[in-house]
Amino acid sequence: MFDTLLPYLLAGISVGGQYALIAVGYTLVYGILRLINFAHGDIFTAAGFFMIYLTASLPIGLSIPLVIILTVALGFTVERVAYKPLRAAPRMSIMISAIGVSYLLQNLMWYITGGLAKQYPVLPGLSETIKIGSATTKVVTVVTPVLTIVLVVALVLLINRTKIGMAMRAVSKDFETSQLMGIKINNVISTTFIIGSAMAAIGSMLYFTNYTAVTPTVGAMPGLKAFVAAVFGGIGSIPGAMIGALIIGICENLIKAAGWTAFSDAFTFALLIVVLLFRPTGLFGEKTTDKV
Repeated sequence: MFDTLLPYLLAGISVGGQYALIAVGYTLVYGILRLINFAHGDIFTAAGFFMIYLTASLPIGLSIPLVIILTVALGFTVERVAYKPLRAAPRMSIMISAIGVSYLLQNLMWYITGGLAKQYPVLPGLSETIKIGSATTKVVTVVTPVLTIVLVVALVLLINRTKIGMAMRAVSKDFETSQLMGIKINNVISTTFIIGSAMAAIGSMLYFTNYTAVTPTVGAMPGLKAFVAAVFGGIGSIPGAMIGALIIGICENLIKAAGWTAFSDAFTFALLIVVLLFRPTGLFGEKTTDKV
């Protein structure tokens, strides 16, 4: 029985870690701006295309850091062009802008790629197969949870132990007071988008090593599941986003093991409904009191 479940457990932990890296971007932006960055899944997809086109003419060792740099630049540009001018606008206006940016990025990718699926390059080391117990899997399955934990711990330390992290926490608690105290709000928000985009770039390398076909809309479902993971864990909580993502990744793969593959995606969104009904703040979310 365990031998049968082992490959699904490993796959669940791996894909959960990949969701976690995407979820961090959602939870960081929401924690500071109270905004769901609907374009985040498309930035994740763009990172996949960056790797495909860069490796066509550059060595893989140079392409990997360039993908992270280009993805960060894209996230930074989206924030400056689509969100910064609407800083004082009603929250609904920013949300509409986020949806617009998402469709803009998707259509740009359709135009550039012709809408055809592109094959993701083989990343040396990550794509090799190894044997764990009775299961044969890729190295990326083992690397993903370890790398995810390391990155999440590093990010928590950054937020709790550094000056920019203190500024991020202050802005998340009280936007207006932080401005009065001299915190450079625009720099803090840009840093948040930079970190989230870098995490999405790393997540894309791990994800597309397993799911190698890249299309302009391929990031929609992982993006939605990562968003559910962020809500489930408690949106605004980085460890919560990671734990929520791991639970979702493991559960959806166990559902596949039970032969209910058609319901694996439905489970994720059913879980979102249950969480919103019984614990709207998520597993690790803090209850907030709105001042009147």
